[in-house]
Amino acid sequence: MKKIILSAIALVGFAFTAQSQQISKHALGLRLGDNNGFGGEISYQLGLSQKNRLEFDLGWRDNHDVDAIKGVALYQWVWNIEGGFNWYAGVGGGIATWDYDYHYGNDHYNDSGTYVFAAGDIGVEYRFKEIPLTLSFDARPEIGSGYYDDDNFGFDVGFGARFRF
Repeated sequence: MKKIILSAIALVGFAFTAQSQQISKHALGLRLGDNNGFGGEISYQLGLSQKNRLEFDLGWRDNHDVDAIKGVALYQWVWNIEGGFNWYAGVGGGIATWDYDYHYGNDHYNDSGTYVFAAGDIGVEYRFKEIPLTLSFDARPEIGSGYYDDDNFGFDVGFGARFRF
């Protein structure tokens, strides 16, 4: 009787811990965030396995003071929380270029540059079952050199919506 009870407990335990990952082979969409002014990014995810993927983002900003373009590549690990909810963490880096043109009264300041940076990533996502859509919310700390505001650290928080195919 003890063996049956222990087997039943083990079977129930395996059922709760063995949750399958459902990383799509491809996902394309937008990631909207703010890291020293970088607003929108075109985002592409490439599934490598059921627990790992690559993410590539191309971001831009255009306002009256700063024009910038930023490319980011991240390697991510994905874990299932429950149902369609996953959480993920990753590491990577990128490169950006910026042009700063500041006018205030008679003062004028113009500068430009390029910088490289290392990035981390941690977030949570929900994968809809009925439609091929994934929504995500993440934080991406970045450290590098040559930012347009003379700060070598950036903290990006973003919301993403990606179409899976």
